[in-house]
Amino acid sequence: MSWECFVATYGHAAGPLRLGHWQCTDGEQPAGRLGPQARNFRAMIAVGDQLSTSTAAASGPIAALTTMLHERGIAIETVKFHQLRSGDDTATFIYGTDGVRAEWAMGWAADPTQSALRALIVCANRLGAGD
Repeated sequence: MSWECFVATYGHAAGPLRLGHWQCTDGEQPAGRLGPQARNFRAMIAVGDQLSTSTAAASGPIAALTTMLHERGIAIETVKFHQLRSGDDTATFIYGTDGVRAEWAMGWAADPTQSALRALIVCANRLGAGD
């Protein structure tokens, strides 16, 4: 499979789920004496024509977005997660499941967090989010 075919298959799944603005609302916080604590995240998420703001407290961005999707009735669990640097960009590969099916997906961005979030959205769409 060529790289172009791979990206077309695993990196651009059309679907109703889209992620808009993403933010950790806590700013910079050092880890506490008890270790890393939950952070607060906010996102604009669209499912079809319905756009709304979601918030979640979680240990990291993937956990927060997963929580936000579950609150919308979109089941997804990350089974495998791989992230690689390529020049100035990051490629993220996620193998996710909705409990019935499992799919691979890829995200690509200069920022590692954005790469991971894109991969999770593509995976949810490949699994049939919003159907």
